[in-house]
Amino acid sequence: MPTPVRYSASALTGFAVRLLEKAGLEADKAATVAEILVEADLMGRTTHGLNLLAGYLKDADAGKMTKGGEPKVVAEFPAAVTWDGRRLPGPWLTVKAIDLAMARARIFGTATVIVRRSHHIACLAAYLRRVTDCGLMIVMACSDPAVAGVAPYGGRKSLYTPNPIAAAWPTAGAPVMIDFSQSITTIGTSKRLADEGRKLPGPWVLDAAGHATDDPAAFFATPPGSLLPSGGMDHGHKGYALGLLVEALTAGLAGHGRADPPEGWGATVYIQVLDPALYGGTAEFVRQTTWLADACRANPPRPGVDRVRVPGEGAHAFRARQAEAGVELYPTILPALAPWAQKYGVPVPTAL
Repeated sequence: MPTPVRYSASALTGFAVRLLEKAGLEADKAATVAEILVEADLMGRTTHGLNLLAGYLKDADAGKMTKGGEPKVVAEFPAAVTWDGRRLPGPWLTVKAIDLAMARARIFGTATVIVRRSHHIACLAAYLRRVTDCGLMIVMACSDPAVAGVAPYGGRKSLYTPNPIAAAWPTAGAPVMIDFSQSITTIGTSKRLADEGRKLPGPWVLDAAGHATDDPAAFFATPPGSLLPSGGMDHGHKGYALGLLVEALTAGLAGHGRADPPEGWGATVYIQVLDPALYGGTAEFVRQTTWLADACRANPPRPGVDRVRVPGEGAHAFRARQAEAGVELYPTILPALAPWAQKYGVPVPTAL
């Protein structure tokens, strides 16, 4: 196998910041977007890191992303806030909303911030440690009312997005972190495999006639196919139900979603932060979460499994390795950014 090509995380972040600033984003917004995208690549979420940057730059250049200013307050109560994101950069809006939710949760025990009309928000997992490092718990979800992709269970026409849910909470060691879509695979992964002429690991896509296939190209055909909900042909009713739950938490609570005219690639976001100190107490919370995490790891593995892990454990280890050795970018990412680097006169990072 060829030696992986790796890059300094700080060099990649600086590269992304300069491109975003050249595209017109305010400095604080460019810095936050770059940080979140590189964090996703550090964790190995290669479809939702710098892979998204070319699309962000394209929308900023075309006026489809708002480059400056603040969100508009739609509703505000002590523990419940709703913003109109005005199509501002999604990672910046999400970090700003998380910071507000954390501050309010320390007063009220919990706080929820809903953001409608955000631009795309990238990888949910990239936001989680900023909350658990403060001893707090977070639950997140997002949908994109302008995009479809997943068929309701029993149907064959795509209706809603993969609708990821993420959550994280502290333990005495590394936090538990979950981030999963309510479809059996994602649009980004399907696109990458289709472009490379590769197959999915299983029959995860329905073609336009409703037949399950492992060919991701069926999703992008004319007429298009759809992604199966999590659980696939057998138990997809579970992923379907969770997908509808995300729609209620995002579009429903925001009062803006698929019932409204589409505005372009974006997101409606649900963020809830909880402070264990205002419930049974932080020490007791950590005692319980640590016991269960330890008990999971101590569980005897079934044949073919080396040991039991808890959610997020692989991402923590992968991130630590990449932070030390450098970030291995997916081979298509820098070539996609090269035209933007040339346009704005920004040097492409040199490999380590």
